[in-house]
Amino acid sequence: MRIQLQINNVNDYAQDIGAPVYHPHVSIIHYDEVGEIRHTLNRFNVYALFLQKEFPENLTYGIGTYIEKEGSLLAYAPGQIGGKTDDGTLRQYHGWVLMFDAEFIRGSEIERRLMDYHFFSYNVNEALILTTDEKDILAGLMANIRAELIQNHDNEQNNIVRDYILLILDYCRRFYTRQFKEQTAWSSDILARFQQVLIDYYAKGKQKTDGLPNVKYCAGELCLSPGYFGDIVRGALDESPKDYIRSFIIMRAKSLILSGRSIAQVAEELGFEYPQHFTRLFKKETGQTPSEFYEEQRKK
Repeated sequence: MRIQLQINNVNDYAQDIGAPVYHPHVSIIHYDEVGEIRHTLNRFNVYALFLQKEFPENLTYGIGTYIEKEGSLLAYAPGQIGGKTDDGTLRQYHGWVLMFDAEFIRGSEIERRLMDYHFFSYNVNEALILTTDEKDILAGLMANIRAELIQNHDNEQNNIVRDYILLILDYCRRFYTRQFKEQTAWSSDILARFQQVLIDYYAKGKQKTDGLPNVKYCAGELCLSPGYFGDIVRGALDESPKDYIRSFIIMRAKSLILSGRSIAQVAEELGFEYPQHFTRLFKKETGQTPSEFYEEQRKK
C-alpha cells in the first residue's frame, strides 16, 4: 500500500493508472477508457484539473475533506496534496484529467494570468459544481486537447494546446462567478459571519498581540481558503475583503476618536504598531487626519 504518489512529472499519474502518454509536458486522461483504478493520495508538483462525475468518498485536500457531488471540478497547483489513500479498492471513474507543468506555460498568456485563476488556491470543499452544459463544454475542450496531441505533431501544436488550456481556465472562472451569484443566501451568511469575526477579534483583544486583522485570519475563522473567501466577498460587495476590513477599522476608529481618546490610544486600541501608520491610513481613507475629523465633528 502506497502512502502517497509523487506527481513530479505530468505523466506520473497517467503511467500509474495505465493511461496513454501523449506529451512530455501535458497529460490528458479520459477515465471512461482507462477502466477500474486504485485510489491514490497525490502530491502535485504540476497543475491539474479533475473533471469528474464522481469522486472518492472522503477525498482529502491537505487537512480538509470533500463531500462528493455530481459533476464537479477540482483544481490543484504545485505543492498541494489531494486524493485518497490507496486502500486496495478498485473503482471505475468517469470524466477527464488535465495536467500541465510550469515549463509548458512559461512566458505564455496562461502564466501571465495565473494570479487571476484563484481556484488553484481553493480548498477541495470549495469545488466548482457544474451544470450539465458547463460539464459538456469543459469535457469537449479536453477531448479537443487529446485529439490535437494524437493527430498533430507540428510547430503549432503547443500553441494550440496552450490556447485550449487558457480557454478552459477562463471558462472555469466564468462558471465560478455563476456559482457565487447563485449562492446569494449563503454569501449573505458568510458576510454576516465575516463582520462578526472582526467584532470578536477586537472583543477578544487579539489586536494587542496579533496587530490588525487580516484576510487570512478571517478566512480561516470561516473555514474557507483566502482565495475562495475573497471571490465571495468581491462578488457580493464589489470590494475585496481587505477593503472591507479597512472600512471596518476606519468606522471603529471614528468611534474611538469621538470618545476622546488620544491618537496614540486609538492606534494602539486598533492594533497599529505606530500611531503615524494609523494617521496615514485614516487620512487616505477619509481625506482628513484624525485630529481634523475630531474638530469637524465637535462643531456639528
